[in-house]
Amino acid sequence: MKALIIGGGGFVGGYLIDELKKNGYDVYATCLESENIGGDCVSFVLDILKKDDISAILDKVRPDVIFHLAAQSSVALSWKNPQLTAEINVIGAINLFEAVRGYEENPRIIVVGSGEEYGYISENSCPLKETEPLHPGNIYAATKACQEMTAEIYARAYKLDMVMVRAFNHSGPKQDSIFVISDFCRQIAEIEKGERTPVMSVGNLSAMRDFTDVRDIVRCYRLLAEKGVSGQIYNIGRGKAVTIQYILDTALSLSTAKITVERDEKRMRAADIPIIEPDITKIQTDTGWKAEITVEQTIEDTLNYWRKRS
Repeated sequence: MKALIIGGGGFVGGYLIDELKKNGYDVYATCLESENIGGDCVSFVLDILKKDDISAILDKVRPDVIFHLAAQSSVALSWKNPQLTAEINVIGAINLFEAVRGYEENPRIIVVGSGEEYGYISENSCPLKETEPLHPGNIYAATKACQEMTAEIYARAYKLDMVMVRAFNHSGPKQDSIFVISDFCRQIAEIEKGERTPVMSVGNLSAMRDFTDVRDIVRCYRLLAEKGVSGQIYNIGRGKAVTIQYILDTALSLSTAKITVERDEKRMRAADIPIIEPDITKIQTDTGWKAEITVEQTIEDTLNYWRKRS
């Protein structure tokens, strides 16, 4: 079984490579020229905005399944650079779909979207089923919703084998510190090393999000490649949201330093959704998957990762 990961140089890519290799796949992955692949596989440099280059890689690899991970995945950055976010997340996906449409075979494509797509919802809407209407509340979410709708159109119009994913927040060691768990852990590790004053800067702590360990997430992606139903959309998450305050308190409880917490207005988003929590019945029914690593373990592992960084 040959797997091609588009966007293998990102945080999730290295974990997915390891998961696939462990389960007998031949793995190929693309990355940007400025990135390194964090796993053992055959790699290619790819700019996803160049469709012909995607087609050339398809001809070389001849994959059975494609995992489309390439994305600008930061909500905060999407507010600062909406054009880049749209180009990568929408135009890049269309380029991939067009390349596959022109390819003689029909590999399965796992199209990775986000739980952020649900957007503005009332608390009694949670847990969110895949049938819930989408009301994106930020630029990143809007581009991911557009990517998903485009995938559905290509699946219907051209019979492409698409499985769409709405992945909720995932974290773990090696994640960039623009994301909340990694950010808190990095700050704590730097304070413990004496590299910064014992004051942590935080944003909105009342928001509730569903956090899943990246190692559980990539296992789910593999199971969807093997057992997912073509044309379907799947929520992926723990199924239980926690407050950012809980994430902070848990991280602080693991610290060896006495730390003061200060709210930083620069960390507040232009708009923030109070709660996002998925119904995961569908993914459990079709694949048998469920999260196995606790949020607390994810935080501890991430903190230890930052402690070991020089």
